[in-house]
Amino acid sequence: MAQKLPVREKVGYALGDMAANFVFQFMIALQLDFYTHTFGLTPAQAGTMLGVVGLGVAVLNPVMGVIADRTSSRWGKFRPWILWSALPFGVIGVLTFTTPDLGLGAKVIYAWITYTALRVVYIVNNVPYASLTAVMTEDPDERTSISSYRQIAANTAGLVIQSFVIPLVAILGRGNDARGYQLAMGLLCVVSVIFFVITFLVTRERIQPDPQQKTSLGQDLSDLFGNQAFVMLFMVTLFYFTAIVVRGNVMVPFFRFVSGQVNVYSWFSGVGLGSLLLGVACSTAVSIRVGKLNLFKASMILTGALSMAFYVLPPSGTTLIIATESLRQFSFGLSGPILWAMMGDVADFGEWKTGRRASGTVTAAVVFALWAGLAAGGAVAGWLLGAYGVVSEAVTQTATARSGIVLTGSVYAGLAFLAAAGFLFLYPLSAEKTRSIAGELTERRKSFARTA
Repeated sequence: MAQKLPVREKVGYALGDMAANFVFQFMIALQLDFYTHTFGLTPAQAGTMLGVVGLGVAVLNPVMGVIADRTSSRWGKFRPWILWSALPFGVIGVLTFTTPDLGLGAKVIYAWITYTALRVVYIVNNVPYASLTAVMTEDPDERTSISSYRQIAANTAGLVIQSFVIPLVAILGRGNDARGYQLAMGLLCVVSVIFFVITFLVTRERIQPDPQQKTSLGQDLSDLFGNQAFVMLFMVTLFYFTAIVVRGNVMVPFFRFVSGQVNVYSWFSGVGLGSLLLGVACSTAVSIRVGKLNLFKASMILTGALSMAFYVLPPSGTTLIIATESLRQFSFGLSGPILWAMMGDVADFGEWKTGRRASGTVTAAVVFALWAGLAAGGAVAGWLLGAYGVVSEAVTQTATARSGIVLTGSVYAGLAFLAAAGFLFLYPLSAEKTRSIAGELTERRKSFARTA
């Protein structure tokens, strides 16, 4: 069953996630602040847009999965979409982070149009990209290794965004943050297009469904919702990304308005993301020893607890805050590769149960939960800050507003991480079960090859 992939292919695949995460990580950490502090929307306007567009567009994920599963080309089912979407991704990315010289009403319309377009092109690119993990190899542990490479690349992009974008905006904008964001994201989008092309060129699709398998959307959906592993992973993903965005979107306001040390944000993010990368790098080795599921549970419980601990830390205690964040991010990093590797395991489980494989549909449905979590997290963060009376353009905030910022980034985010942990206790695929299923499927595919 072992099907080891060359490092060159793993690295090339990972570059695609780095490319996408130049935008994705911006959404997690800086998007709400960009729309309110630079673009000119109120927290409520931004939160509503992020929530409505996010949830509305998220339904396209399963549609894209179905389309990808039914794509037939000499390059495979999933790889061509990475190539076809590369240039539109870059162009729309630049337009989204451009602040036009318009009246407020026209700017709101511009924000809705460009943000919607960005979310659509991201889906067209990312669903096929994420689906590749399930068809590059049959080996469950090798899938975790692939996912570790992509998570290191993705979080390196996060390190760039959270540690260097704000200083880069200041350098390029020379006092004009709107111009600075446009130029900074323009540079990153050019790099993204190049990386997507590399990913297309170096990856290969090795697992194919039974050539006798009949395609049926109704049957695919029935199989999906009859798959307990999928349902639990869907719920885990929903709360996982809700928690990330709720916390991520209030860290800049925390350092700007609560601690009064906005320049510390880059150090906070840089040290935290360095710890996260270390956790990601350790994930494969630890998961092989204790099992992906056990490691994921422990990661979510620790991340939730350390997020909530932020509530009792003194705002001026920079060293203590950064040390706690380092531990939290290391704990969180251990889970990063596992979520993506589990998507392939869930596709295997569905094929093992039903005899039908729909890697794209499974991945797209889980990615739908991801985007629903992003939308919910962005909306919740915006609405909570609005409810607590945060005024983004103000120099100072009320005591209630400052308390709301801290509560949102600690207690509320921590509870969402713990909810993800709760659903993992209902996930049915242990390490032994996953390996057994993968072995049986390998034997079945040998019979496909003999009868083809």
